[in-house]
Amino acid sequence: MIIQYSLLLCVLNILVFSVLQIMGTTKIPGIVVFGDSTVDAGNNNHIPTLAKSNFLPYGQDFEGGKPTGRFCNGRLPTDFLSELLGIKHSVPAYLDPAFGIEDFATGVTFASAATGYDVATSNVLSVIPLSEQLEYFKEYQKRLTSFLGKDRAVKAARESLYFISIGTNDFIENYFTLPGRSSDFTVDEYENFLLGIARNFLTELYSLGARKLALAGLPPSGYLPIAKTVNHVSGRPNLEELNKAGKEFNVKLQNLLASLSKELNGIKLVYADIYNPLLHIIQNPDRYGFENVEEGCCGTGKIELGILCESACTDPSKYAFWDAVHPSEKVYGIVANILMNKTVPQLFK
Repeated sequence: MIIQYSLLLCVLNILVFSVLQIMGTTKIPGIVVFGDSTVDAGNNNHIPTLAKSNFLPYGQDFEGGKPTGRFCNGRLPTDFLSELLGIKHSVPAYLDPAFGIEDFATGVTFASAATGYDVATSNVLSVIPLSEQLEYFKEYQKRLTSFLGKDRAVKAARESLYFISIGTNDFIENYFTLPGRSSDFTVDEYENFLLGIARNFLTELYSLGARKLALAGLPPSGYLPIAKTVNHVSGRPNLEELNKAGKEFNVKLQNLLASLSKELNGIKLVYADIYNPLLHIIQNPDRYGFENVEEGCCGTGKIELGILCESACTDPSKYAFWDAVHPSEKVYGIVANILMNKTVPQLFK
């Protein structure tokens, strides 16, 4: 099993090297990130919400064993992507006072754990909605202009990689859990409602100078440990319904991106497939060196996340999930390598 995973890692590294050669002398000045807990490096530490992870065992495998507010034992996929692109080892949170514009100039995340496309989702735990993340980005652009000068700031906006990972909470935290949206919309209608928000967000980002954007789809939510735990609770959707909603939304999202790619002149807008890589890991754990894909490393692994996560397993590298919702650092590293090989090259053709 260890030998098999080592060979896989070697192949992925060779592919990454090949991608970098194909990209040639293309220099990516920075990475700009929007989204939820999959890419939040600690913005929620600085707002009044229960959706925090700035305490151990979160971050136990991050630099110096420091909990930063990342919902993981270590780094996030965007941290890995930043390193693979030769930018920097990790992407800081915009609201973290330990960092300044000189740090954010090469990479920054505006993401907020527990948020979604839908403002009703962000209201559940009083986190930063997508619209407010965009306002922070506008503020950041002004700071960047003061730091770099207008021409260099415009160039940085145009040539940076934008990565957006959001949407899961709209379904598992909101639609399939609370009565509001599920009373107003069918699943199909709610998907379309979210896609309308996504369209407006991407269009505004484009108007602000963004040209190279990767938008992640939804994961197979029915395989999350917490989804399995509450599967038999009355009124909850079954696991296949969760996965079906994710697959349907992802197809619609790809159609939206194809449409916007034709409408917005000069944009490179690509879909980042998260669903299939995660599903392949879960269904083929031995290939990746995992021993447990059913439970998280944190607590019992069945329901704990956030403040409920008080202890961890002895070896997170054997677990596909860190807590009952979020993948482990090892999974994020694998997914980032796959994105580097399949998604990033499309932005630099």
